[in-house]
Amino acid sequence: MADTQPITGRVQVNRRSGAPASIDATEISALRARLRGQVLLPGDPGYDEARQVWNGMIDRRPALILRCAGAADVVQGVRFASAHGGLLTAIRGGGHNIAGSAVCEGGLMLDLSPMKAVRIDPAARTARVEPGVTLGEFDREAQAFGLATPLGVNSTTGVAGLTLGGGFGWLTRKLGMTIDHLLSADVVTAAGELVRASAEENPDLFWAIRGGGGNFGVVTSFEFRLHQVGPEVLSGLIIHPFDRAGELLRRYREVMQHAPEELSCWVVVRKAPPLPFLPESVHGKEVLVFALCYAGDMEEGRRAVAPIEALGEPIANVVGPHPYAGWQTAFDALLAPGARNYWKSHDFAALGDGVIDTVMDFAARLPSAETEIVLAHLGGATRRVADDATAYAHRDAEFVMNLHTRWHDAADDAACIGWARGLFAAAAPFATGGVYVNFLTEDEAERVQAAYGGNYARLARLKARYDPENLFRANQNIRPAA
Repeated sequence: MADTQPITGRVQVNRRSGAPASIDATEISALRARLRGQVLLPGDPGYDEARQVWNGMIDRRPALILRCAGAADVVQGVRFASAHGGLLTAIRGGGHNIAGSAVCEGGLMLDLSPMKAVRIDPAARTARVEPGVTLGEFDREAQAFGLATPLGVNSTTGVAGLTLGGGFGWLTRKLGMTIDHLLSADVVTAAGELVRASAEENPDLFWAIRGGGGNFGVVTSFEFRLHQVGPEVLSGLIIHPFDRAGELLRRYREVMQHAPEELSCWVVVRKAPPLPFLPESVHGKEVLVFALCYAGDMEEGRRAVAPIEALGEPIANVVGPHPYAGWQTAFDALLAPGARNYWKSHDFAALGDGVIDTVMDFAARLPSAETEIVLAHLGGATRRVADDATAYAHRDAEFVMNLHTRWHDAADDAACIGWARGLFAAAAPFATGGVYVNFLTEDEAERVQAAYGGNYARLARLKARYDPENLFRANQNIRPAA
């Protein structure tokens, strides 16, 4: 797509301090001339599409969108932001973050979504992945060789944001978090320098980006370790009526205490969508769903799943062999972009009676047809990594609860957000106090320190070293230490 709008006069922008400023058109033209990618301004073809993100509540208009074609474009963009008084700078990978941090108002948006290269080395079992790649795109490439690394559960999520926040999904109990399989990364720092971060090179930076979000630079390439997975896994849904959900959760809790690490089983409470394998009589009614995946031998998986299948009398059981890459897309239709979304999240060391009773209370009055209460069961391999080994600190989180409130009409904002905040407050006495940083909304800046626990002080010192002026602040921000 060609740049079609001539630039004249001065372009109004916002600095990271919030102060307004302007940039002469000749400087933007000069930036365009140095790039392989594009610079889009309001009114240019493609501008509105580029600024759209997954969460439909986010509607911001950057002054400039730099659609990067490669690492050199990222370097130019960071240097341009610094040279102009520290432009407010947002970084977009997949654009899936709930807080909408991929796009800023009146600043510079570095759009990495055109950077889509994935290179699999099947002999070394490694992958080199650019930051515009989604989980589905990565999985398809790796599964061509029967390989995978732990990722999330929605294929349209960006690999970059998922990884920088920690990353967990169906393979986590067996293999650990996404960051536990990151071998190296190429990072453009706030000084506009491209450096390699690994256990051997810039190890402090490598430690920080494994959970520290986009606070320390712009990652232009990730190198992951891969593992043999699939190509088929035992996976699927077991759906129960809601009237015995509390009892089922207590029995599920006992089963999972003895489950092998190859088995992940998450709980979802929501109104039943009109899925083809559900009778019409339950559509729109509250249900309890066990969503599970066994990453290992199929027959062993059948034995591991049997105790969950024996719980209660389900409405439907669609557990069976599925292609791993296909299972990773199973929830995409329920998480399509464009809806209004608001999340609240807690970590729990155990699924106690207080948590279950609170969930059941609020699940009986879900505020919308698409709202979900998700209880993700972790543990397993996550616990075999020390809390201070990476920036992600909460290895003690056996369960992560995400209150995924989702609706379409802005008139329902107050009711939906109020419900989520109410459940969050009621469950707080049973929580650890920690939180997964990728689940924080834009109004939760006061929880950033809790997201990093005992690692926050070190992160703040490293922020002062790598980004002393806090150029990268359009995120769940770690402020530089004084």
